Amino acid sequence: RPAMLRFLSLFLLILVGLFTAELTRPAQEALVQPWTATLARLCAAVITRFDRHVVALGDVLESTTNGFAVSIRAGCNGVEATLILVAAILAFPAPWTRKAAGIAAGVAAVQVLNLVRVVSLFYLGQWNRVAFEWAHLYLWQTLIMVDVLVVWLLWLRWVRVEPAPRAPA
Repeated sequence: RPAMLRFLSLFLLILVGLFTAELTRPAQEALVQPWTATLARLCAAVITRFDRHVVALGDVLESTTNGFAVSIRAGCNGVEATLILVAAILAFPAPWTRKAAGIAAGVAAVQVLNLVRVVSLFYLGQWNRVAFEWAHLYLWQTLIMVDVLVVWLLWLRWVRVEPAPRAPA
């Protein structure tokens, strides 16, 4: 029980620290905004393989044929989900090399799924706005967080933390 309390306390402390840092102007300007624009460009690159009528303008993905656009904002850029995963990995007692590997693989997994999310929402919004809103607000939010949980659980299984040896009595 003390180990669980230690993990939860450390997780919450790290999470608050990461979210607080993410909200600062320097972090927004140096990391979050450039990442969001990069995500829009990556989505446009994927889409243009099938549909040349899409452009990325900053954090906006837009169809040049019908004008439909999605703006990738906080909560939609995968940053917050990634921070939750990073906090969980950092809070868990494991070797730093395993933490680094878990963070690298986990960030990639969350961001790849988020790219699929944005592309699917871009097309869904052009087809049906009601379906777009439902998928955006409920389905994809849930799937991204399930992805975070699954990645963390797979990482836990991979870590296989051995209990510390007991001191001789």
